[in-house]
Amino acid sequence: MNHGGAIDATDARILLALDEEPRATAVALTERLGLSRNTVQARWSRLERDGALGPFARRVDPAALGYPLTAFVTMRVDQLRLTEVGAALGDIPEVVEVYGLSGDIDLLARVVAADADDLYRIAGRLHAVPGVERSSTSLAMNQLVPHRLTPLLERAAEGAGRRRG
Repeated sequence: MNHGGAIDATDARILLALDEEPRATAVALTERLGLSRNTVQARWSRLERDGALGPFARRVDPAALGYPLTAFVTMRVDQLRLTEVGAALGDIPEVVEVYGLSGDIDLLARVVAADADDLYRIAGRLHAVPGVERSSTSLAMNQLVPHRLTPLLERAAEGAGRRRG
């Protein structure tokens, strides 16, 4: 993700409108937001190009694909093999996200599985990755706060994106 430029109030208004109506056309957004079609189209294209507007697949619930279990796996890895480990994790379809961390843990992976037996199989694949020294798996029992950016977009749309509190 590039995130080449900061999101301004107009960008935030476009993103909020798309959040509420993901299938909206540029024409519909111009009418709703009172902006010119060229402004909406240019900003929408820039948001996609810069990585601020992610791919559609992020909205798909893994449970709908047959993967109702979510687990978080923390890993310690051989630092000299970090790039190799990351690439190998990317080759495992059930690994849906990986973050590099600071501190005692090197990587955090979000993994989805069909059931406990499937999670056991996936954990075996993770442990077999050359460079993974140690891991710990925690099963997500409940999602207390789902991924959300609407409150931050609303703040940015009001022009207070830099204020906190």
